[in-house]
Amino acid sequence: MLEHKTISLADQVFEHLEKDILSGKYQRGEILTENRLSAQLGVSRTPIREALRRLEQEHLIEDSAKGLVVIGISEKDLKDIFTVRKSLEGLAASLAAENRTDEQLKGLREALEFQEFYLEKQDAEQIKVMDNKFHETLYKLSGSITFYDILMPLHKKIQKYRRASLESRSRAAESVEEHRRIFGAVEARDAALAAKYASEHVENAYKHIIGKD
Repeated sequence: MLEHKTISLADQVFEHLEKDILSGKYQRGEILTENRLSAQLGVSRTPIREALRRLEQEHLIEDSAKGLVVIGISEKDLKDIFTVRKSLEGLAASLAAENRTDEQLKGLREALEFQEFYLEKQDAEQIKVMDNKFHETLYKLSGSITFYDILMPLHKKIQKYRRASLESRSRAAESVEEHRRIFGAVEARDAALAAKYASEHVENAYKHIIGKD
């Protein structure tokens, strides 16, 4: 049963289903029906219908002869997402180095320090949470709402793969070290180095996910 928060019930259903699709709970090719989801989530079919419409617009599900089928993220989607991220994340990091304030830098440092803490605790779930926070903060530091609006959804869409990757202690440690380099460049206001480290970080993450590191 979903909680009744300040956001609409349809928004809650959308966020819930989006998370379940992107995390792999609903597998590619699985059929989703309004009746089934209404029973599972304990809500009426109206917010379910609205949420499914939005998921279709996000290309996470599509209509078929059998009903609404889960698409999720394909291997090609994954490659395309990382290609876009490698280019734009470098630019965002460059802007962050140029535009950040000392106060804004504290948020990036805090996310990094929490990652380091949870790495020592071997808490993969919290490492992922703080990885999200680090990237979200970096995008905000760029000062560009356009970069933020493009990069945040892309970062969210690969959560299943990122979770699996960060469950590897060696990759988690490498990721934290790469974040340290990005942070150092942003702190030093070295835009070129920040762009280089951010692009390398995205490339290394992709190589690990596809098993080429």
